Amino acid sequence: MVGELTLTKIASLAAVDAVNPCALAVLTLMLIAILTYNPKKKRNILFAGLAFTASVYVLYLFYGLIIIRFFQVIQALTSIRLMLYMILGIFAIFLGILNLKDSIFYKPGGFLTEMPMGLRPRLKGIISGITSPKGAFTVGAFVTLFLLPCTIGPYIIAGGILSMLELLGTVPWLLFYNIIFVLPMLVITAAVYIGFTTVENVSGWKTRNIRYLHFIAGLIMLGLGILMVFGWI
Repeated sequence: MVGELTLTKIASLAAVDAVNPCALAVLTLMLIAILTYNPKKKRNILFAGLAFTASVYVLYLFYGLIIIRFFQVIQALTSIRLMLYMILGIFAIFLGILNLKDSIFYKPGGFLTEMPMGLRPRLKGIISGITSPKGAFTVGAFVTLFLLPCTIGPYIIAGGILSMLELLGTVPWLLFYNIIFVLPMLVITAAVYIGFTTVENVSGWKTRNIRYLHFIAGLIMLGLGILMVFGWI
């Protein structure tokens, strides 16, 4: 049924956000800052990573409610529900093509796929000042604004789909979406803390595989968009 809300749609969109390179890059920068300040207190890695992730999680829930409310207001003014679903599908195809393009002709700071290059020096300066888990939570809340340009695409589509529900009814879906979104942050934090890997290895892996990350995200978005446009999901 066209416009039907399904777990697969929301999980697919969240998965695209979860493998976004800029979110992983921000986490590794934060962990490096913590280690540089006090390399002997490895426990700070765990607490800082959890605090940063919790901050991102809470702020993205708030952003999600704003996006959903925006779509609900539009739908209340005009009868465009089916048209809106079609537009969201086309937008998903567009994002998929952009990610596939980045997987073939990669250039840092891709439009709607990575953090703009102009924001990166300022972000690094902010993150380099983190010295504690408390600071990680505070800065995490602030840097979500820097993450929005490269993570907002799938979230807008999810928000548009969820806008068919009452605002309170969207909360469980947003909780689910953002658990998937921050899952890589939790995994990386735990892996570094227990010594399974290092922050430098994670950062290097992200750099070496950035084209593959864009490719995976592109395939998911393109496939989801096509299914939405043709009314197959």
